[in-house]
Amino acid sequence: MHCCVTDLQRKDVICRADGKRIGNICDVDVDTCTGQVVAIVIYGRSRWLGLLGHADDIRIRWEDIEVIGDDTVIVSRRPSCREPRSRRRPYGKEC
Repeated sequence: MHCCVTDLQRKDVICRADGKRIGNICDVDVDTCTGQVVAIVIYGRSRWLGLLGHADDIRIRWEDIEVIGDDTVIVSRRPSCREPRSRRRPYGKEC
């Protein structure tokens, strides 16, 4: 099965451990040196209609993804890795 990045953005992410919806995939983290997908990113939810900013992004390692289905992505455990928006890696990182 082939899947484009734009197809991933429409999928819900569900945690297999508790069955809860984590969110929608908004971004993909790619290692530019190897060309491999390292993680998927779910943007943090907006706080009070977006006026108070957003929660931290949720980053799920590629190894934690169990199934990529037509509408959902099942992950093995609830992600504990969160990264604030301001601490993202700058583009153009050298290999």
